[in-house]
Formats: sequence, structure tokens, C-alpha cells
Amino acid sequence: MFDHLHRYDRVLEVGIGRRTDLAAALAADGVSVTGIDVHRREVPEGVTFVRDDIVDPDRSVYEGCEAIYARNLPPELHRPALEVARAVGADFLFTTLGGDQPAVPVERKTIREGTLYVVVADRG
Repeated sequence: MFDHLHRYDRVLEVGIGRRTDLAAALAADGVSVTGIDVHRREVPEGVTFVRDDIVDPDRSVYEGCEAIYARNLPPELHRPALEVARAVGADFLFTTLGGDQPAVPVERKTIREGTLYVVVADRG
């Protein structure tokens, strides 16, 4: 997933949780990373944390980002995350758990970890 995200200047990870390795690697590569979660989370140096709920988002948190990404995103959050991405003109990239299929139209890309689902923003 890193290979698809490091080209962006500013990204947001939805549901950062306790697995912060990707956010840390992106930040170390010079990408501005914000981790979003409904629960307070500790994030590595260089990563900003904002408590927010993608189902009822504070859209100002997402303004100016180029990509919104999530790892192991459950299907019930695909549409809300895509709606936020579209509202702010950001690409949306995510993986799912196991056999979960995307609940939104996507382009599929094979990555080392499995399948990356991508929705590229219509930037007009």
C-alpha cells in the first residue's frame, strides 16, 4: 500500500487503530499524515491524530487532503468514507478483511498484502 500512497503530499488514514506502521513509514518519507479514529490513539512522531467518526464526519478535518486510505475497512464504512473523499476531492484507497468485497465501485490493484481498492477523485 505504501507504494500507492507515498506519491501524495497529504493523506488521512481512517481507523488508524494500533497498527501505525504504514502511517509512520509515510511520514518518514515526507508525506503529511493524519490518523483518524473514533477512539483516542497514540500515533508515531510525525503523524497527527484527530478523533473523528467517518460516519458523522467533521469535513473540515479532511479538507486539503489528496487521499483518504484505510486498512481492513469493514463494508459498512466504504460508502461513508467514499462520500467524504468525494466531498473533499480526494482519492480513496482501502483494503478489506479477508473475503469482504467492496461496497462501492472500485478499481482493483494487486498488492503484496492482497487487493487494494481504489477510487480516483474526479478533480474536474
